Amino acid sequence: MAIHVPAHPRTTATRLSLVIGAALAVAAGALILARQPRGAAACAGVSAVLLLIGGHRANHGAGDALDRMLDALLDRLWDGVILASIAWTARDLEPHIAAGALAALCASFISSYVRARGASLGYTVEESHVTRGIRYALIVAGLAFGWLAWTTWATCAISVLAVIVRTSQVAKEERA
Repeated sequence: MAIHVPAHPRTTATRLSLVIGAALAVAAGALILARQPRGAAACAGVSAVLLLIGGHRANHGAGDALDRMLDALLDRLWDGVILASIAWTARDLEPHIAAGALAALCASFISSYVRARGASLGYTVEESHVTRGIRYALIVAGLAFGWLAWTTWATCAISVLAVIVRTSQVAKEERA
């Protein structure tokens, strides 16, 4: 017979923040597809705050390995749902926005891959919640104020910069 050990209240709060943040990201994606950018911005903004809080707690003391894995997974979910929805809705009338959203999505996934691969090889690759927060804020502002033409490309640039920084971290540790 298995003994059930309840999760620590801090871990439960961290997971709850992450899961609610993910659910709101999905709702934001649905609102983007329904062409309601201001409602999507509100959902995406609250989602971003919850994911940032949950991610900080997961990576800095209150979380365990499952929380850290959920944090990384749900950050990818946010990017995938929000940026893919933007790309889909903008593909016909505003292809430059669709291209920016797809480029940002690809760069974000590559950045995450470099971090995960470096960590799996035993290298210390830092996860910056500041970079994540800036990415989230740019996309939320783009949705709220109609600035997606430049915020998607700015998000892409930040994600490319994260790829470069993380790759250089791995390269430095390899040489050491």
